Amino acid sequence: MTVSTRKWTTDRIYDNLRQGIMTLELYPGSRVTETELAQRFGVSRTPVREALQRLAVEGYLTIRPKHGCYIRQLDVFELAEYYDVRVGLELEGVALTSQRVPYRELAQLADDWDPRKLMYGSEGTECFKDAEEAFHIRLASLSGNTVLVQYLKGVNDHIRIVRRLGLPDTESVMKTYEEHYEICQRILANDLSAATNVLRAHIHESQAKSREVTLAQLETRRRLRELEG
Repeated sequence: MTVSTRKWTTDRIYDNLRQGIMTLELYPGSRVTETELAQRFGVSRTPVREALQRLAVEGYLTIRPKHGCYIRQLDVFELAEYYDVRVGLELEGVALTSQRVPYRELAQLADDWDPRKLMYGSEGTECFKDAEEAFHIRLASLSGNTVLVQYLKGVNDHIRIVRRLGLPDTESVMKTYEEHYEICQRILANDLSAATNVLRAHIHESQAKSREVTLAQLETRRRLRELEG
């Protein structure tokens, strides 16, 4: 296998595993081994090992020599740190956007989240979650700071794992539409203070829900360990 071919193979395995982690196909705490993955992908263990090492560096799994690799467990303290960074990035993004005020793009974003357009049941759970996350990336992109956007995407990758465990209800979907719409309208009205207040509260509520889900998952695992013990 040439160097370029091996890199392509490693990248393909990495993308597949990372997607599995993001969609919870590979559940937090589950174990994977080089041998099993090599058989699954029909390759040698070398590209598998390289893909796993890359995922470990990025914080998606933990490598335990002679025991295999484990998808990172949920951690409420780590989750809180990611949310702290997310709040800082998004608030800075809104501050930068308010200086530029790209009216056309911002008005379109607001229109996309106009609560009057909401049709219940028209989107699946995963589609809504993807759209909700995409809103925050689009909003940050309007700041014109590509580095900020890349950092926010990285933070969201880790938060997404937990967010996919919860199921949005009709009330929370409506509230999300209303808050997204208001954030955009406040920026358009040059009311930065109100925009940041709504955005901060919006993210903190998301954090509280994610924390609740994480604690529930940790409690479930604790009970399972007691039963197994």
